[in-house]
Formats: sequence, structure tokens, C-alpha cells
Amino acid sequence: MHALELGEIHIHFRDEGDRDGPAVVFGNSLGTDMRLWNLLVPLLPKGLRLVRFDKRGHGLSSCPPGPYSMGSLVTDTERLMDHLAIKNCVFVGLSIGGMIAQGLAKKRPDLLKAMVLSNTAAKIATAEIWQQRIDTVLSKGIPAMSDVVLERWFTAAYRATDDFTIWRNMLERTPVEGYAGCAAAIKGTDFLAPTATLRLPTLAIAGSEDGATPPDLVRETADLVPDSKFHLIKQAGHLPCVEAPDEYARVLTDFLREVGHV
Repeated sequence: MHALELGEIHIHFRDEGDRDGPAVVFGNSLGTDMRLWNLLVPLLPKGLRLVRFDKRGHGLSSCPPGPYSMGSLVTDTERLMDHLAIKNCVFVGLSIGGMIAQGLAKKRPDLLKAMVLSNTAAKIATAEIWQQRIDTVLSKGIPAMSDVVLERWFTAAYRATDDFTIWRNMLERTPVEGYAGCAAAIKGTDFLAPTATLRLPTLAIAGSEDGATPPDLVRETADLVPDSKFHLIKQAGHLPCVEAPDEYARVLTDFLREVGHV
């Protein structure tokens, strides 16, 4: 584990695998940290350089006062990749991580060879919905809304397992300022026009039971990018890399092969 100082904040990251291999960079969702990818990483081919990080306000990264902008989240990621001398990576972004991927692809096309837009969209929900969520979190705390969020994230079958408790704890222990700050970034983001200009290999992944970014929404975003691919993981919710890591790894590995990354 390492931390990169970016002036007002530190970004916690992990740089694993072959340092000389093709890089895959992972961006996680709102209310989770880099452990989101723990089940997936061991299933990927050897020889890759695998970089994970906690965005501002999450995990072991700094939590400056909010609200945050999507531009600041994109810049944090850009500066981390520049620090690690990473170019031409495959960026795997889930939920807000997928929004960061779209913004980064538009701002710094040299950094991305291809992208995976997992359980995400160019625009997620409405400003009014996000403001309601921000108000609830700031006034009552994350536990006041965690049941509703977790029902969107996971299938009923997974919520009945012992492992489900891990994700409730991770969500509820996210700093309130960090959650609300990143929610404000999503609230202010509409990438419909910028994403429609992108021309890089793109794979979209959706979960059939995702109540946060339903499959049709993910597919609509994928359709903005010419020649993109779409894969639906059945019996999985918003975090299919947790509920179906084997299928997720297989689909991701196939895509890495298609773009010549393995």
C-alpha cells in the first residue's frame, strides 16, 4: 500500500503484479474502497500491472471538505497515473469509477487504450435524487439510507449470505463528507455529449438485478461509443465483481485479449 501526496490530499493506492506489464487501472464505486476488486484480481491473467486506488473521501485516502466535482476526481486519477508513469492502460471503472473513466478518456486519451464501463452511465439519476441523498446523509448519516442502497446493490440471495455484512460495514463506515462529496460530483455530471465523441475500445458490463444503474441505462451509455461491446451478468446486482467474480474475470480477460493487452 502506498500514498501519493497531491497537495491538499493524499491518495491511497496499490500497485501490484508485473511493473513492466500492461497496466489495468480500477476505479471503484461510491461507498466502497479498493477492496471492491479483491475477489477479481487473483482471477486475472499473470503478467499484468494492476493498480487500484481509493478516490478522495473513501478508504484510506484523504477526506477533504465537500462537495467535490467530477473534474477533481478525474484530475486525482490523472495525477496518480502520471506519477506511476502509466499510459495506454485499460481502465475498469464501476459506477462513479466508470464516470471517472469517461472523463479521463476525454481529457487524457493518451492514458487509456481501452475502457470498461461497469454498472455506470454517462448520467446517473437526476440532480434532485442526488440532492435528497446528500441531504439525508449529512443530516442523518449513512446508516439511515444503507438498507435502500444495499437493496439496489445486491440480489436478495447475496443479501442472505454472511459476506453481505462486509459490504454493509464498508458502506456505513465511509466518511459522511466523502460520500456526500462524491455524490455531489455525480449529481453535477452529464457526460452524454463528451462520451459520444470517444473512439476507443469499450466494454460495458451490467448486472441483471442492478437497481442503481439498470442494464438498459448501461447499454444506452455503451451505445454512445461506436463498436462498443455489452455484457449482461445474470443474477447479479450493482457490484457483479463481488457476486459473480468468475464470470466478470472471464469477460474482462476476453476483452483484454481482444485489445491486445494480454
